[in-house]
Amino acid sequence: MKSLLWMLPLSAALATSCTKTADTAANPAVTAQTLDQQFISAWNSKNAIQLDTMFADDVHFLQGETHFQGRSEVSNRWVRETMGTISNLRLNVASSGTDAQTAYEGGTYNVDVIPTSPGVPMGQGEGNFILLWKKNAKGIWKLSYAQLEGLPVRVR
Repeated sequence: MKSLLWMLPLSAALATSCTKTADTAANPAVTAQTLDQQFISAWNSKNAIQLDTMFADDVHFLQGETHFQGRSEVSNRWVRETMGTISNLRLNVASSGTDAQTAYEGGTYNVDVIPTSPGVPMGQGEGNFILLWKKNAKGIWKLSYAQLEGLPVRVR
């Protein structure tokens, strides 16, 4: 019996290490950069349905005096009304952070502005942004807050 006691600590150590590995594999580390890249990819591919799934139920979108609230309003009034007018969204991150429940990035953005009528030249849009992600009750990351402050569009 005494000769088997040395196996107890070894078994406990193995069980603990296996559990931690499984938890890490099931919940890989998420960064704000990863979340924002998924958002940019969906936006640039004009995948409004994928974007809808990224929004929290109580998401807020702010730009100037505009404030949309809730997944439906943000999806319809920001994403669907804007998606056809811009392309090639790019972010230049100045600040970012991630903890167990929140992730954010802030910095500047650039977009190509698509002409709305024939004969109008392409434009270049730019400004500041912040995207704030939060985990929901199921532990899934959702975009909770997006704020854009744009400069006047410049002709390219």
